[in-house]
Amino acid sequence: MPRGKSNQTAGILEYALQHLERERSEIETKIDHVRRQLGVSAAAPAAAKASAPAAAPARKRRTLSAAARKRIAAAQKRRWAEHHKKLAAAG
Repeated sequence: MPRGKSNQTAGILEYALQHLERERSEIETKIDHVRRQLGVSAAAPAAAKASAPAAAPARKRRTLSAAARKRIAAAQKRRWAEHHKKLAAAG
């Protein structure tokens, strides 16, 4: 790959980085402005995140015993047998 192309790519990336950093700065300024309007200090959101509980802790899955799985399977087989019996009688 020619050197000119590499330098050109680096220049484009530097320009993009500067633009994105400027946008981030503007966004942070707007966020600070809204926080001041709400009466929230800059340190409060970090503290609120730390004290707030996690979104929803993963629930512990309950396990079925082998006997319970057998009962459930037998009940489902009975239901399917009744369903097939009704289909045969209707058809």
